Amino acid sequence: MFNALAIGGASAVLLAAPLSSSAHTPGGWGTPPPDKIVIDLVTVNGSGCPAGTAAVAVSPDNTAFTVTYSTYMAQVGKGSAPTDIRKNCQLALNVHVPQGFTYAIASADYRGFAHLEKGATAQERANYYFQGMPQTASATHPFKGPFSDDWQTNDTTDVSALVYKPCGEERYLNINTELRAGAGTSDTTNTTSFISMDSTDASINTIYHFSWKVCPPK
Repeated sequence: MFNALAIGGASAVLLAAPLSSSAHTPGGWGTPPPDKIVIDLVTVNGSGCPAGTAAVAVSPDNTAFTVTYSTYMAQVGKGSAPTDIRKNCQLALNVHVPQGFTYAIASADYRGFAHLEKGATAQERANYYFQGMPQTASATHPFKGPFSDDWQTNDTTDVSALVYKPCGEERYLNINTELRAGAGTSDTTNTTSFISMDSTDASINTIYHFSWKVCPPK
């Protein structure tokens, strides 16, 4: 399961203490393969990531990949529509790894900005699973107003709970994220509260860290 740590200035919400560190490579566990990894973004679905607003890049050291969104925000209150309170994005990724290796998602980092009026709430949620497999990992991070600051969350999986893609099988990695904004007791007639995955350059870099394992010989 994921251990969750939410950071957001003075109003940070600590959901659970992170695990004690164990031997791992920077950004993940295991020794990454030396050859290049190719990731194909197969499908993008959801109100938080309309067509053409998500892209994927792999780090040079094969320890992580980055999903960049150009628009992703949930809001409630003045000027917002009822459907704006929840936004989601589901990605299906085909991760081509060198022969003899397999992987799991060891951790994920999210960041953005939120403005929540007094009494308003928000949350960021993510879950991860391989196509056709029942195992899934998920984490939810709540925020409470008043709050107006950058936020950052981290989901980290215990080494014993990592779910690896079966060796020698082609299965898409599915990542589903969600943002929610709640009115609570805030004054929705005169104020607007929102949470976004965003940064100074109008894009959000969500970093997913690999854990690598060598497949047994056939």
